[in-house]
Amino acid sequence: MSTSEILVADDHLELPAGTKTIPPAHTNSKVQTDLYGLELWEGSFPVVDLGALHGPSRSDTIKQLGHACQHYGFFMVKDHGISETLLNDIMGITREFFHLPEEERMKLYSPDLTSLIRLTIGFKDDNQNVFVSRESLKFFSHPLENYVNLWPTNPSYFREIVAEYCVAVERAEITLIEAIFEGLGMKRESIDQILSKHGQYTSLNYYPVCDESNLERTFGLRGHTDPTILTMLLPDEVPGLEILQNGEYVPVKHMPNALVVHVGDILQGLSNLQYKSLLHKVLVNSEKERFSIASYCYPSNDTQMGPPKELIDNDHPAIYKDFTYEEFYNVMWERRQADAARLDSFKVSAA
Repeated sequence: MSTSEILVADDHLELPAGTKTIPPAHTNSKVQTDLYGLELWEGSFPVVDLGALHGPSRSDTIKQLGHACQHYGFFMVKDHGISETLLNDIMGITREFFHLPEEERMKLYSPDLTSLIRLTIGFKDDNQNVFVSRESLKFFSHPLENYVNLWPTNPSYFREIVAEYCVAVERAEITLIEAIFEGLGMKRESIDQILSKHGQYTSLNYYPVCDESNLERTFGLRGHTDPTILTMLLPDEVPGLEILQNGEYVPVKHMPNALVVHVGDILQGLSNLQYKSLLHKVLVNSEKERFSIASYCYPSNDTQMGPPKELIDNDHPAIYKDFTYEEFYNVMWERRQADAARLDSFKVSAA
């Protein structure tokens, strides 16, 4: 299997799981924080200042990243270096694309999971008697020069705007991942080995308005975790994303100009289960269409995914054995598992 054949699952079955919710610690007139000093948006959602990684508070910010990954499985990122203009442009071009005539969009439709660019559409799951109502344009985006010429030219400026955004968000992803790895205690050699040939997969997503009579059995996406290191999401202001906290799904409240970051399955494995991938889903509504842009960061096929040796000692034995991303990807599709249970095959106890 080539690097170009790695991609993320289109849809997942909803599965039960749980995460731990950290209570707020104190509030002042401007900023509310939790027990670990993490800023909380709307009293519940951790916020990390990416710009602080480039200044004197880098070590404190790395600790905050660790707390967010360990206790929440996700966080919002501000001061990420992507201009408000570019955020508006990428959201605007996404809306323009999905408002093109159906016959124009369907030129990109493909059932081939290995296609370098393809449109996916909603479907009915007859086994569970539910609908999945999402249309997505999915494509590889790093290294950019390998893929940009495959992207559509309608709307005009699509390639220009999407390329600029993909480069910017990939830069933010790598900055975050390197800081997270540093906080785990990884050595530079291990970090470089994981990221040296990493890839990026982008998904422009459209969730149409749903007839009210069908809402109870219609999802945008069913509950799942992402088979990535990190997922970085730009949502619009329309509610829909829900994350599992303390055994219950909680709607994520929109934070203007912020990106939402999910811990993925691969980071769970690399961290030796210190961090757990985030179970999340997307709901649709009967009033407003919804758009989002997701960027998935993953390693190359032959990258070793077991926890680096510097994270293992007598007090912290290895939970996962060494495996490659290709092996993980194959297990994911063979077993059709929706969450991080697909890592169980690579646990030391499973050997």
